[in-house]
Amino acid sequence: MIPFTHVDGKDRGRIEFYGLSTCIWCRRTRQLLDKLGVAYDYVYVDLLSGADQEKAMAEVRRWNPGESFPTVVFAGSSCVLGFDEARIRAAVGE
Repeated sequence: MIPFTHVDGKDRGRIEFYGLSTCIWCRRTRQLLDKLGVAYDYVYVDLLSGADQEKAMAEVRRWNPGESFPTVVFAGSSCVLGFDEARIRAAVGE
């Protein structure tokens, strides 16, 4: 199981954020999710190691074969790659 950290907020379905701790676009995406007040789970893949990192990267590849960050998965049915404010807002119904 991937060791996500949970952020409380409005329930808009499961939102999973995969990012890198050093990525400015990842930081901006998390700031947007916080501003929108939605609940989400996040993990910084670069801070994981071993099997946890392998599992997280396998999930990123499933949605994003290019393995770029951030990758945000919405309710296991759609995803937004990179910082795309309009698409993120649409995905959470804002």
